[in-house]
Amino acid sequence: MEHNKNEFKPYIPADRIVPEFTVTSLLIGILLAVIFGAANAYLGLRVGMTISASIPAAVISMGIIRLILRKDSILENNLVQTIGSAGESVAAGAIFTLPALFLWAEEGKIDTPSILTIFLVAFVGGILGVCFMVPLRQALIVEEHGTLPFPEGTACAEVLLAGEEGGSKAGTVFTGLGIAALYKFVADGVKLFPSEIGYDFKGYAGSHIGIQVLPALAGVGYICGPKISSYMLAGGTLSWFVLMPMIALFGADATIFPGTKAISSLAPGDLWGTYIKYIGAGAVAAGGIISLIKSFPLIIRTFKQAMSSMRKNHNVTKTLRTEQDLSMPVLLVIILAITIAIWLLPAFPVSPIGALIVVVFGFFFATVSSRMVGLIGSSNNPVSGMAIATLIIATLLLKATGTTGTTGMVGSIAIGGIICVIAAIAGDCSQDLKTGFILGATPKKQQLGEMIGVLASSISIGYVLILLNEAWGYGSADIPAPQATMMKMLVEGIMNAELPWALILIGVCVAIVVEILQIPVLPFAVGMYLPFSLSAGIMAGGVVRFILERRKGDEKEKKAAVDRGILYTSGLIAGEGLMGVILAVLAVAKVSDKIVSPVALPQIASLIIFLVLLLSLYRICIKKEK
Repeated sequence: MEHNKNEFKPYIPADRIVPEFTVTSLLIGILLAVIFGAANAYLGLRVGMTISASIPAAVISMGIIRLILRKDSILENNLVQTIGSAGESVAAGAIFTLPALFLWAEEGKIDTPSILTIFLVAFVGGILGVCFMVPLRQALIVEEHGTLPFPEGTACAEVLLAGEEGGSKAGTVFTGLGIAALYKFVADGVKLFPSEIGYDFKGYAGSHIGIQVLPALAGVGYICGPKISSYMLAGGTLSWFVLMPMIALFGADATIFPGTKAISSLAPGDLWGTYIKYIGAGAVAAGGIISLIKSFPLIIRTFKQAMSSMRKNHNVTKTLRTEQDLSMPVLLVIILAITIAIWLLPAFPVSPIGALIVVVFGFFFATVSSRMVGLIGSSNNPVSGMAIATLIIATLLLKATGTTGTTGMVGSIAIGGIICVIAAIAGDCSQDLKTGFILGATPKKQQLGEMIGVLASSISIGYVLILLNEAWGYGSADIPAPQATMMKMLVEGIMNAELPWALILIGVCVAIVVEILQIPVLPFAVGMYLPFSLSAGIMAGGVVRFILERRKGDEKEKKAAVDRGILYTSGLIAGEGLMGVILAVLAVAKVSDKIVSPVALPQIASLIIFLVLLLSLYRICIKKEK
């Protein structure tokens, strides 16, 4: 793909017209947007991370269009993955912020957010994310081709170009999906064996070792790789084996704010929930801000390129199919209409200043997100870090302008939610447009497809969020909603001036030390913030990837093995996520207790079953292609 942009020729020439924006691609794309949106919502609320859905969506699309419908159009497949991946991005943006509203409703401070409110936040953020990305396409995708790698976008193009392999690859995804769904049902539905095992060290008060033996965690660890997984495990080790034992040792029988009981009476899980979450929140917030500061020169350069590109192309009529974007006048009208809607609609309790904050910060973070995914990929895009920075600034501004109390807090979350979705969708859209640029897709049709995917997933995400909350409740062990609970703490603390700043600042200083040691701050900070058992489950998948990458043999075969693992683990994540939504339906319908097994296997059985799952992942990876 390393061509000069002036010499680059797409796979489908600009003068060739092939099926692209068809009823088939729209229907399959919308279905995948809803499915991956629901699966990623569950995954993110449980683990605090989401995965890119572009490659699994592309593979499933090829399996359906080529094998079942007997059609053959690479651009139809590309449009399916464009629409389908929008669901994952809308879910990512929504789950990092909006569950805070449900937590306040549980406390009796506000009414439970409606389907309409959730839809509007997700839809407004998604459409703005697409609109802000369109004028950046020329600068980032075309003029920087060969400079910005856009890892997922390029990989997705390679998968689509190898379309004749679509059948076996789709089978790998569906195999993972089926195995994970069955595993999740038996573990957390039938409860035949515990999905989390652990042990408290009696002679080392405050510490606890454990692991969650679930397919999605192994999948996340495999996709993130051993380095990111190990950084998360290191953060968890610091919290659960250094900080918590120190609190237990020095705190003894004291009662220290924000706790209300003597430290000696707190179990490790209570120590984590009372003190460590604030330290972790400080580390995550500092990590997000550090990542933005480090990328500031990049941001300035991207803005200059974007403005130059917009001026250069403003009066040029683009006749080539592969150069046609949605027109600037249409985009400006959409952005203006949305800005007025944010100000006037009661779903957004923000002033004109709040509406302006959304648009200004939205374009700023859309630019940051698009550039960063071009360099480091969507999986490493610090969307939650951007949302944290926005929340802090928005809360301070709203408080300074007189919008205080519950209204100010809800307004801050609404602003943060929109910004979070904008950043997530802009990153996803740029990866999709990169794929389309390599294949020879029509940008305008992809941009419309992205908007359709945003609409479909915005409609469904509200039902998913309400369903999961009614089944288990946010902040519970089943769905801890880590980012949302952290953002709730930050907004409340700033608005009511009651944050335990000493704990927050400890986390900030830890993040600074980690940055000085040149260790990526965000994965380490997220590991500090999450339960150790989650990081341990993720590390298990990272270990499998580590073993695979260090096998002796041909580099091409090793890459093929790793790629098979990515498809299989994408299926594992989607399968567990979808089964999680089904189990939520059973819980709300009050029938979940009726399927529970009368016999429960011991913890050692859970460990053995998880090891078998990891072995199946390894076996799938090293299996030779026929």
